[in-house]
Amino acid sequence: MRRESDSRAGGVWSFSGSGVILADPEGPATLLVPTEQVLLLAVELPLKSHARRLAALPYAVEDRIADPVEAVHLALGAPLGDDRYLVGVVRHDVMARWVEEAEAEGLGRAAMVPDALTVMCAAEGGWNVDLARGRALVRSGDGTGFACSESLLRPAWEAAGRPPVHSYGEPLSPDIQSSASRTEQDQLHLILASYDLDLRQGRYARRAAPVNNVWRRLGWIVAAGVAAHVLIAAADTVALGMIADHRARETKELIATLGGPADADPASVVGAIQPSGGGGGADLTPGSFVPLVSRVAAAIRPFGNAFTVRTVDYQANSITMDLDSADPALAPRILAALQGARLKASVNPGPTGGLRITASVA
Repeated sequence: MRRESDSRAGGVWSFSGSGVILADPEGPATLLVPTEQVLLLAVELPLKSHARRLAALPYAVEDRIADPVEAVHLALGAPLGDDRYLVGVVRHDVMARWVEEAEAEGLGRAAMVPDALTVMCAAEGGWNVDLARGRALVRSGDGTGFACSESLLRPAWEAAGRPPVHSYGEPLSPDIQSSASRTEQDQLHLILASYDLDLRQGRYARRAAPVNNVWRRLGWIVAAGVAAHVLIAAADTVALGMIADHRARETKELIATLGGPADADPASVVGAIQPSGGGGGADLTPGSFVPLVSRVAAAIRPFGNAFTVRTVDYQANSITMDLDSADPALAPRILAALQGARLKASVNPGPTGGLRITASVA
């Protein structure tokens, strides 16, 4: 058996009595199989999704084939127009043998195409015929095709109503040749560049190619990307920790601004000064003090050198702060800053001198 490392990378191949032979060195790896053992049908499948067409396929062909539907492999091919699709029907035992032989010949990853599809599709109502060594490949105008011996070609042509014929191979018999026109056909790899049907579907689907150096390098790139994301996540964690430390420092500064000890634990201080629900239900709800006092402190921070905080109190959703200051122009500036922070505020002379700030959320 051929080793995987010796597998054939490309070209069009066909079965012969002694194995496979190269029919065209160009194009992707394709293995041509004898169409005598493949029934090619044009099947109407007016369904929108590929999955639904596959599910409906056995019911669409069961009355058009001689074998029980469970005994055959059904391969769905290219659309032919008007909700019709090309379908290949092969007995399971035949298909399994072909796959085994393809594996043995190093063509396990090749597309498997009925050889009649190497003939270009005929014009509507006509036939394209390629006759070689006593065997005819026929492609009809509906996209289907068949293969037969030269002796059976004329009876088949007559049974089809004597359609107009284009001949691509050896001269045909005189009665058919009289109605035929000769046409040169493109190379096989050009015709099969977008083949209409690959029998390697379902349980017979082609195996994935092994990882080569390109894919291995791609794997390293993906791995590097994952590692980069891990590093970014770690950096984010560090950054969050730094933000948390920064917020803690800001809170301590805020406590100091409000007259508390600079080295106080923020959690204990905030817990101690949060309202407990007194004041007839009008106090701030738990957790709302910190945002309010933060906004007040941020607004008056630019003037911190011009005052000291004497007392802080809050109730009824309002914070009251008494400041010691000798600057008579400070009051309107602080008021403007608080209003600029979208706070409802007043700045008045304090009862014992200095200034009294009263602020709440606007």
